[in-house]
Amino acid sequence: MPQSLANLYIHLIFSTKDRFPHLTKEVRPELHAYMATVLANLNSPAVLINSVADHVHILFNMGRTVTLAQAVEDVKKSSSKWIKTQDESLAAFAWQAGYGGFSVSESNVPKVANYIRNQEEHHRVKTFQEEYREFLAKHKIQYDERYVWD
Repeated sequence: MPQSLANLYIHLIFSTKDRFPHLTKEVRPELHAYMATVLANLNSPAVLINSVADHVHILFNMGRTVTLAQAVEDVKKSSSKWIKTQDESLAAFAWQAGYGGFSVSESNVPKVANYIRNQEEHHRVKTFQEEYREFLAKHKIQYDERYVWD
């Protein structure tokens, strides 16, 4: 086969360090646009990015020459540097060390996008930790509770 082809959708989730509520409603739209640009530069276009005060959900189509670890590192590192320039209160901003990356089939992209779009609604009744544990269970990912949160 002479061509290398891929169509890999990823639902990426990560939190602010210690789930500190740094992500104000004012900074979120520009943060999402900035993250989308970072992903576009990796040939990994964002389908949808949304966040609440303490974490981000990103649905993107991972480019065939990029690893998940590389995409996450670039998005987190670049956006962390950017967000620190937005206000002096954000000078100590940091993302958590880890992340969750979950595969999404083409047929489930609209459903996952809708879920991400409605984050404010979800978190009226569920904490980030509860939501994240549910994702880990749904995707049958074994983890050690001692090392999931930072």
